[in-house]
Amino acid sequence: MKKFLALMMMIVMAFTVAACGGGGDKKADNKAAAGKVDRSKEFITVLTGPTSGIYFPIGGAFSKVVGEMGYKTSATATGATAENINAILTGKGEMAIAMSDSVIQAVEAFGAYQGKPKAENLRAMMGLWPNVCQIVTTKDSGITKFTDLKGKRVGVGAPNSGVELNARMMFEAHGMTYKDAKVDYLSYGEAIDQIKNGQCDVAFVTSGLGNATIKELGTAKEIVFVPVEGEALKKLTAKYPFYVEWKIPKETYGTKVDTTTAAVMNIMLVSKNLSDDVVYDLLTGIYSQKGLETIGASHATAKREIKPETALRGIKGTSVKLHPGAEKYYKEKGMLK
Repeated sequence: MKKFLALMMMIVMAFTVAACGGGGDKKADNKAAAGKVDRSKEFITVLTGPTSGIYFPIGGAFSKVVGEMGYKTSATATGATAENINAILTGKGEMAIAMSDSVIQAVEAFGAYQGKPKAENLRAMMGLWPNVCQIVTTKDSGITKFTDLKGKRVGVGAPNSGVELNARMMFEAHGMTYKDAKVDYLSYGEAIDQIKNGQCDVAFVTSGLGNATIKELGTAKEIVFVPVEGEALKKLTAKYPFYVEWKIPKETYGTKVDTTTAAVMNIMLVSKNLSDDVVYDLLTGIYSQKGLETIGASHATAKREIKPETALRGIKGTSVKLHPGAEKYYKEKGMLK
């Protein structure tokens, strides 16, 4: 009888504890919602790009999602890819948008990172959207193909920026070097301003489609895109497999024809020092319906391109390592074996 009464007491106590636990310590709820993560104690800085570019609004939207999840967060304007890679390596941020080609060069120590130590501590979290190589000129320049750039004034991007790295490879794929043109190391915003003033003929713009500076140029002049196609495109993608063939639809900027070119994926880097649980948890919020809606509202490119189906573009099959927390997430979702 005593054993029976003791058993009954244990059952009653168990139900009592369960009932009390359903109360609402907000901190406990927050922690439970995040799994093993106390979101309120984590600070996530999202490194974006210049305020005039696409990285800034999309990066800001990521920060907003992270903040709505309960993390402390901020979005920081930067010089984009090169600066962001360095910032992640030196612990000055937790998340950063970067072009995959530059990340691969940093990891493998070639191209712009030739002679530097391999950036083996870089970790990827997710694929984002394609940065399309848009070589823009105007109808009155008379330029219609890449070899027409010989002797012309060309803005190739700031030195060692993602844009400039692309320009260098494009010249190489066409059997040319910077010596064949009058090269200025101008950001694409500066180069397009110079085109308006008649001081530059061509600007290299590596960006999401619908770039605001190109659209602005189109209000003043009839714009033309220089294609990257045929054998040159084959050489480019064979030597640098992070490039993919892409189209600039004529509807995007009101040009007369679609233009064949190349594109490079943007990816989200994360600090190696972030715990596996935090990275896993961040992805659950980013890929939630609410998270995708918030990010998609920041830019048409984000709405079109950032989704679970594109999560591994620009990462899978490259030398860039996934963060273990991201790897766990994608495996559990059946997206990675």
